[in-house]
Amino acid sequence: MRSKSKLLSAPYTVWMTVFIVVPMVLVVWFAFTDRAGHFTLENLLSVGQYSNVFLRSIWLGAVATAVSLVMGYPLAYGIAKMAPRRQSVMVMLVMLPMWMNFLLRTYSWMTLLEDNGLINSALTAIGLPRVHMINTGGAVVLGMVYNYLPYMILPLYSVLTKIDQSVIEAAQDLGANGRQVFFKVTVPMSMPGMISGITMVFVPAVSTFIISKMLGGGGNLLIGDLIDMQFLGSSYNPNLGSAISLVLMVIILICMGIMNQFDDGEAAGGGVMP
Repeated sequence: MRSKSKLLSAPYTVWMTVFIVVPMVLVVWFAFTDRAGHFTLENLLSVGQYSNVFLRSIWLGAVATAVSLVMGYPLAYGIAKMAPRRQSVMVMLVMLPMWMNFLLRTYSWMTLLEDNGLINSALTAIGLPRVHMINTGGAVVLGMVYNYLPYMILPLYSVLTKIDQSVIEAAQDLGANGRQVFFKVTVPMSMPGMISGITMVFVPAVSTFIISKMLGGGGNLLIGDLIDMQFLGSSYNPNLGSAISLVLMVIILICMGIMNQFDDGEAAGGGVMP
């Protein structure tokens, strides 16, 4: 039986080794060596000069995650309360934008947000002044929310649909009103979905480079843009790029570890606040 299990897991093991373990080993190797292949800490020490880029990336990623949570929770809650057939339709509509190419979705927002784009043209047509929206931090956050909002809605919806209705009825029988049921029963029991959604939105948001490049312009450089410049841009330096990537991975792992601690605490407590 063990040999059969090992045989079945062999393709996954090979995949993990080739596409995850080997690239991570190469990143660590380049981060701690110079162009001649000699050991050095200079690359990691040089990462400090980009602290403002890291802070900007974390800030914009956190804002996009918070906005996605505020928008996604009511949507997921509303879908979970619908009839099963309507739920399927709504989930399909949530996933529908993800069937389109990521680059094309982001490019469409450029057409909308440009100074001479559709939104400003509509404002001008009704006599309102133009608003500068493209190449701003707000445009970057908007692009993040639009592209990653489904990753917040789907985990929340999955958890909300699994909440036992008898628990809700028990709280109502004990005298809890609708608001108390929502904040003291539904929200705590949906915490695992919230944690998953926050992680799934924050991680790609903090490391994105296409969104910031297309909607943020040169004034909203993020970590992903910085790494892209080191590997593909004019300032080619794969050793520094690897060091930046390594620091970013550590930050993401720390954030995921913190979020998992909250998730474990909720699961251990049964998911319901006293």
